[in-house]
Amino acid sequence: MTLELWPAIDIRAGKCVRLLRGQFSSETVYGDPLEQAVAFVSAGASRLHVVDLDAAREGGWPNRHVLLRIASSSGVPVQAGGGVRDEAAAAALFDAGVARVVVGTVAIEQPEVLARIAARWPSQVLVGLDHRSAAGPDGTIRREVAVRGWVDSGGPDLEAALQRLEDLPIGGVVVTDIDRDGTGAGPDMAGLAHVLALTGLQVVASGGIAGTSDLVALAGLGAGARRLAGAIVGRALLSGALSISEAVAACEQ
Repeated sequence: MTLELWPAIDIRAGKCVRLLRGQFSSETVYGDPLEQAVAFVSAGASRLHVVDLDAAREGGWPNRHVLLRIASSSGVPVQAGGGVRDEAAAAALFDAGVARVVVGTVAIEQPEVLARIAARWPSQVLVGLDHRSAAGPDGTIRREVAVRGWVDSGGPDLEAALQRLEDLPIGGVVVTDIDRDGTGAGPDMAGLAHVLALTGLQVVASGGIAGTSDLVALAGLGAGARRLAGAIVGRALLSGALSISEAVAACEQ
């Protein structure tokens, strides 16, 4: 199975941005999201990952018009998320031509809503499991799921969250290591291998990817016969450190 490349476009206040470790106070602006979507596709991207950061943190649809224009005009499958907390929000995205919807906060806080969304659009809904490392009461390190645009921590362990999703008709999970996101420090290979071993769901990796060597490593990562389904890359592509063509070639290795 070839590792799917998902170039990322995060939208805040109408601009394409990247955060450092999920901190809204540490953002880099990369211009117009629509122009960036066109640039990615023109360079050879065959899919896009688009997130409304304002909606993820605050709810509502502050960047809805931008996200929907990307979905309807990019000409490639778009995976979109941020603030999807009910069936109406998911329906609006699917009606606009989004191929897959990523649900985060509601999957943790209102699992019954996730169950309804997944049943209505089987295999087209993914769950975002964004997590930080935190010390448990006994001093061991746990992977703690964060919600509401990564602002609120204190969620379940990553392992427990995965177990709750196993029997739902979802298309997979997007696993983001917040501590690595935007740093270029490399993906959490051991953690991702652990996730692959824990679940039968498709797994898309996110966080820390800096260049071709990271993508080659992710393409080869496995737990038994299990392999990653995809990788989301943001800052490395936006900054020019990695080109679309280089990233695609690395994923195919």
